[in-house]
This record gives sequence, C-alpha cells and structure tokens, in this order.
Amino acid sequence: MKIDELTGLVIGACFKVHSRIGSGCLEKVYEELLHYELCLLGLDVLRQQTFPVKYEGLVIPNGFRLDLLVNLCLPLEIKAVHPLAPIHFDQVKSQLALLNLKNGMLLNFKIPHMKHGIHRIFNNPGEDQLNLNIFPLRKNVL
Repeated sequence: MKIDELTGLVIGACFKVHSRIGSGCLEKVYEELLHYELCLLGLDVLRQQTFPVKYEGLVIPNGFRLDLLVNLCLPLEIKAVHPLAPIHFDQVKSQLALLNLKNGMLLNFKIPHMKHGIHRIFNNPGEDQLNLNIFPLRKNVL
C-alpha cells in the first residue's frame, strides 16, 4: 500500500474517532480507539512497541516507545494537549531518524476540529519501511 493511501486511512480513522467522542478524553483513550479502528481496516498495527537507541557502540535496549506503528512504515504519535509545542514535532522527527523511516504522523485530538490536529512529518533520508534486520520486533510486556 502506498504511503498516501495509508495516511488517508489513518486520517479517516482519526476523523471517525474524534467525531464520535470529541476532544475531552485522555491520550490513551484516543490511542486505543485509533488502534481499534485501524485494525478493523485490516492494517497491521503495533501498539506501544519499544525500540533500541543505538549511539556509536552503545545500545539502550528500550530507548523509546512508539504509540502506534502502522504496517511497519508509519509511526503515529498521539497527543491530547492544547496547544502542541515544537518539542512534539521534534519527538516524531527523532523517532523517524532513530528508525531510519521516511514518514510519520503527529495526531492531536485536543482540538475542536480534527483537521487542525493532523500533521505529517518527514525524514527525507529515511527508508519507506522498517528494516527488521536492524530492528527485530519483540513482544512488549506492558
């Protein structure tokens, strides 16, 4: 599936969730509902997956955690804050750089109209899909 089609499905699911429950819930509620909606669409969605941070010869095994990872190519960072701060955008940029991925999304549900809460983030030197040889997936225990 092409990235524009995938982001279109994510955006549609965000609109559906936001229109049904509004902007007053906690971040974890939006994360769980969005996970549910994306799975209903037949997408492969990992929730709260941890990844290592690799820096020179050092490896931090659970260095960061993604809210959602769709089809091994699109990390989603879910927020329920007003207003978004520049650091929220930097968080997604760092995730993309660490995973060497090209596309990500920052989704903020604490707004009156969902169209203002959807932000695509790009890492131009990144790859289209997660390299499982570098980042083998493990079952997370939450």
